Amino acid sequence: MTSTSEFEHAAGAVEELADLFHLLGDATRLRIVLACLAQPTAVGDIAASLDLSSSLVSHHLRLLRAARIVKAERQGKQVFYSAADAHISSLLANMFEHIAEPANGMDA
Repeated sequence: MTSTSEFEHAAGAVEELADLFHLLGDATRLRIVLACLAQPTAVGDIAASLDLSSSLVSHHLRLLRAARIVKAERQGKQVFYSAADAHISSLLANMFEHIAEPANGMDA
């Protein structure tokens, strides 16, 4: 388990983590990331599955790539997007588990 004191010396990391959560706090961007988790997915396929325009998806993917949340891989003329690494997949899986937990005992 990581203690709070381990994070105290990493002030820049706290800002970077806050930015990451800010990006994932947008429902559209979160849906885009989730669409890329199972397998590398092309922009057009992401847009179609989420009923969004390709230009809007591309804009969000640009932000997500800059934050190293997703990665891009060119195959011929198409670019496929996937989670940048296992940390992103694990983070989202853990958060889904967290919200599925009952809130018993949390009101005290």
